[in-house]
Amino acid sequence: MPRVSRIALVGIVAVFCAGLVMGQRNREKEDSTVRNLQGQVTDPDGKPAVGAVVQLKDTRTLQVRSFITQENGEYRFSGLRTDTDYEVKADFNGMSSDTKRLSNFDTRKNATINLKLNKKG
Repeated sequence: MPRVSRIALVGIVAVFCAGLVMGQRNREKEDSTVRNLQGQVTDPDGKPAVGAVVQLKDTRTLQVRSFITQENGEYRFSGLRTDTDYEVKADFNGMSSDTKRLSNFDTRKNATINLKLNKKG
């Protein structure tokens, strides 16, 4: 391989690696504004509520996202903004949980809020 080609190849590899490093830094910056919420929904007896509907409300835009609990009554929401408050509650078979708030002052990247269903009446 001629010397010029090797120099060109080394230059291309260097530019490629620099791009990867910059991309990683940008990804880290993006990640600092994003968080996740997870938890478990249980019935009044403490048993997991599989199939409960968990609603997450963005208090800034009033947009509502829903999640149907999986095995063990677990739910999760990802890609939530760190500068926004959210309200979360669950409904299942005529029962509801209290509404709980995920505050923008909560700095956890992976917050956990468990919800307990209450009997209506």
